[in-house]
Amino acid sequence: MKSAASASASAPRALRAPAAPRARSGARTIIAQASPSSHGKPIAKAATVASESAVNMETASPEALRAKLQEFGRREYVVHDTPIDAMPRLSQVLDNGVQLFVKRDDLLPLAGGGSKTRKLDYVMQEALDQGADVIVTSGAVQSNHCRLTASAAAREGIECHLVLEERVPGSYDVAAGGNNYTFDLLHAERHAAGLGEVPKVQDELVAKLEAEGKKVYVIPGGASNPLGSVGYARAALEIVEYAEENGPFDAIVTCSGSGGTHSGMLAGLRAAGDQTPVYGISVRFDEKTQKERIHAQYVEVAKLFGNDAPIDDVIIRDDQVGPGYSLPTENMEEALELMACHESILLDPVYTAKGFAGLVAMVREGAFPEGSKVLFLHTGGAPSLYHYRTLRH
Repeated sequence: MKSAASASASAPRALRAPAAPRARSGARTIIAQASPSSHGKPIAKAATVASESAVNMETASPEALRAKLQEFGRREYVVHDTPIDAMPRLSQVLDNGVQLFVKRDDLLPLAGGGSKTRKLDYVMQEALDQGADVIVTSGAVQSNHCRLTASAAAREGIECHLVLEERVPGSYDVAAGGNNYTFDLLHAERHAAGLGEVPKVQDELVAKLEAEGKKVYVIPGGASNPLGSVGYARAALEIVEYAEENGPFDAIVTCSGSGGTHSGMLAGLRAAGDQTPVYGISVRFDEKTQKERIHAQYVEVAKLFGNDAPIDDVIIRDDQVGPGYSLPTENMEEALELMACHESILLDPVYTAKGFAGLVAMVREGAFPEGSKVLFLHTGGAPSLYHYRTLRH
């Protein structure tokens, strides 16, 4: 088995024309999670990073990041920048003098869109380079990552198996709608696992598939390994390029779950010489646990770009987790409705609505000075909305 480690401030910007597509990477193999490397070349183990460490500003620049990204092979699922749109009505409703913007990664390609498309762009290239004919991955019972992995596998014409973890007792229903319904449409095979049972179920599945003569490639949950996180370093470059044309943001807010989006965004911004703070709104773990998890990933991704990963860069808020992962809160429900009825944008109850609830709370408590420009990273997930239907009324 081979395992992956992976205009004005208030006006929306039109998409830039995409650069000419690069050739795919062919037969190049990248060793990822278990033995981090830079394109097949071993890298040193992570050094201890002091909190006062800083990115090497002599080498960090948009040009340096752009050049480094060219070294990573990908499937070209992502060929356009996703739009960054102003949210004037929500800014007015919250009425704290903060200008809100949203980056629409919910509009990314593959079935239903979302952040995992950026990660799979790179991880699926490695899988195909290694000759895989079966993809195995895991996630929660309504996993956006599983939906998009199944979509990528269908697009590539290879077999896909999903290990679905029932993190909330009684939450798995084989006949459920939402993402679960799309698993069948995409011809992915589902395998149920109880809380904490994913490694056992996955190992048994891989052994069975390999005994049948299949070449299995395992993608970690969320595709959140250093290689997958490169997808969000590329997203960071899009934000930096937008800021060069339209002025910088004072903060970026994202939901923080498996960690690849959060760590990749930090690594990409710093590699481009951009010091914008990134606030991660935890959707599952407490602040201390999630900060440790994100920092460990950030260290590994930053090494790919030759940068430090100071722990003070990792900002986590855990005030929106509520009673637990995927369980509804009043703040989440309000955020879901605010975004829908004022900006005509759908969030999902598990990730982005809790992430946006964190942003709303920060605005209301005065965390951002008047006149601040704050960007919310919409990582997708709306297909699951039709399963949860948690609105109070």
